[in-house]
Amino acid sequence: MEVLMRTMFQSLGKNHSMNKLAKRYGLRMGAARFVAGDSIESAINTCRELNAAGKVATLDHLGEFVYTKEEAAESTDMCVQTLHAIAHSNVNSNLSLKMTSLGLDISKELCMDNMRKILEVAKMHGIFVRIDMEDYAHCQQSLDIYKELRKDYDNVGIVIQAYLYRTQQDIKDLNQYQANLRLVKGAYKESPEVAFPAKKDVDENLKEIIKMHLENGNYTAVASHDEAMIDYTKELVKKLNIPKDQFEFQMLYGICVDLQDKLIKEGYKVRVYVPYGVDWFGYFMRRLAERPANVWFVLKNFVK
Repeated sequence: MEVLMRTMFQSLGKNHSMNKLAKRYGLRMGAARFVAGDSIESAINTCRELNAAGKVATLDHLGEFVYTKEEAAESTDMCVQTLHAIAHSNVNSNLSLKMTSLGLDISKELCMDNMRKILEVAKMHGIFVRIDMEDYAHCQQSLDIYKELRKDYDNVGIVIQAYLYRTQQDIKDLNQYQANLRLVKGAYKESPEVAFPAKKDVDENLKEIIKMHLENGNYTAVASHDEAMIDYTKELVKKLNIPKDQFEFQMLYGICVDLQDKLIKEGYKVRVYVPYGVDWFGYFMRRLAERPANVWFVLKNFVK
């Protein structure tokens, strides 16, 4: 049943018609729990609240289904506006983005140009930019672009997904760039030809790449709500004598808030991924696919 629900929500998240419908009707069905409003102002206010609670943030202007240069330019402009808003409000936040929203599916050159525009503004304000990893079809392109950008910018990082077979080799390859990585399990539906089908194998691979990246001396963002994975990381950094300024824990806005607060009290750095914008449907569907508990929350909200 859980597998069927996950597949259904992942399919819905890629449905262009459903996405258009969701834009028309705004943040409904409980999505406001996981999305910090549809405007930059609401996102900045959320960052202020997180900062007041001792947490840092990363803002993501949601955007999917970009098919034209004009849409890619609009998405790029929103990223730039978000960077200016972060700087002018003095909130402690990074920027996260998806390169498909910047025109990656149109051309690599267009995406590179838009990435450079964003990174120049981010560099001016001293803000770090994280490239979100998307599905397997975009993995190699994303890594190639990251490596090219890393030659000119030190304020850019990327995400690596533990459910892919290729991941340990990617960690080894990225070591030469002293890459700042967010390490995740992975949220897209992939073929067993490229990804581990079993959760236990994904978990073991995530543990291994956390250890590899920390031992390489590189900054590591462990993005997980799995308390067993968090406890593993705590024990590992003690064993390896890793300083607390070499890693952080990352969690999604609206999920496991009590655990976030607990980590803050224990002296760990916690960064909350804060998505905002009208193009929220695909992101929301992936959150429902990941955690069955989120589905019951939505159903209760819908009944109310």
